[in-house]
Amino acid sequence: MARTAVLVMEMQRGVVGDLTKFPELVAACEAHDVIPHTAAILEAARAAGIPVIHCTAAFRADRAGSHTDNCPFIVALLKDPAHMLEATPAVEVLPELRDPGDLESRRYHGFSPFTGTSLDMRLRSLGVSHVIAVGVSLNLGIPGLALEAVNLGYRVTVVTDAVAGIPDDYARAVLRNTISLLATRVRTGDLLKQMLGSEA
Repeated sequence: MARTAVLVMEMQRGVVGDLTKFPELVAACEAHDVIPHTAAILEAARAAGIPVIHCTAAFRADRAGSHTDNCPFIVALLKDPAHMLEATPAVEVLPELRDPGDLESRRYHGFSPFTGTSLDMRLRSLGVSHVIAVGVSLNLGIPGLALEAVNLGYRVTVVTDAVAGIPDDYARAVLRNTISLLATRVRTGDLLKQMLGSEA
């Protein structure tokens, strides 16, 4: 597990927490115990000295830095002018997943944590060559993360019971038919054994 980082995708209060606008995604996370699995992975990673980076999304109130009309999903979201505004509670990482030593990479447009952010530079500055992906969603964010990470030369692992999407049968199909082509797939229990065995 040397030179590894955990990337936590959009586990924010306004996405899968108490301020969500996506109840079906919250239900999918609950069905697969995504939050407790993620918490266990992050605890083990921190104990092993593996960097944890929260890849978060937000919008400025004036929408500066965000493309707001090039994607139907974004157009629909931004009909609510208060959606995921910078410096509001909605953009905060879930309290049970936060730690003062964690890093954060914020983006203001698109669906990948790499494009237009300093994430790649930050990972390279840490000597990282392998990223472990957890979070949401299997509809957009996790496939985008995996594809861009591979394009940038990283090795990728996706934790299958620490990610979710909707509907569930589609999310499982993405894991089988798309993620399997890009990344190693592993369950939380097996990943924790690897972390403890190679890093502790």
